[in-house]
Amino acid sequence: MTRTALYTGSFDPVTNGHLDVVRQACGLVDRLVIAIGVHSSKTPLLTTEERVDLLRAVCGPVAAAAGTELEVTTFGDLAVEAARRHGASLIVRGLRDGTDFDYEIQMASMNAAMAPEVQTVFLPASPPVRPITATLVRQIAGMGGDVSAFVPDLVVQRLKARFNRP
Repeated sequence: MTRTALYTGSFDPVTNGHLDVVRQACGLVDRLVIAIGVHSSKTPLLTTEERVDLLRAVCGPVAAAAGTELEVTTFGDLAVEAARRHGASLIVRGLRDGTDFDYEIQMASMNAAMAPEVQTVFLPASPPVRPITATLVRQIAGMGGDVSAFVPDLVVQRLKARFNRP
């Protein structure tokens, strides 16, 4: 039986922290579905298509090295519904700190009430990536700062192009 996990987020942009979660998740499952949340109330910096392409490009080699099948998709409904659609028995969430834990444990409890067959697995961020957030990366890049320590090279190039920076 194939063990499938769903990893949800906005991935706007994908960061080294996201890659850390992907690396860890690939060690636990046979198939990882990365699902980009698409919600009309949010205006992302990168288009959905850009985020799909970047996730495939930067996470594909990580999954391949682990022997894990990777799928990148989008969803606009509940994470547990996306998990069911993709046959995922696990939802993977990364934790940077206690604030993340407080939020994520509430979500995991609600998800468990709605879909008891889907378990949430928390993966602690590795120390070098703990301070990284996509929000901070967007702010730093938007102000002309160097984000190369926080995101893969391909993302650095995409952000430079987005903000018209050399």
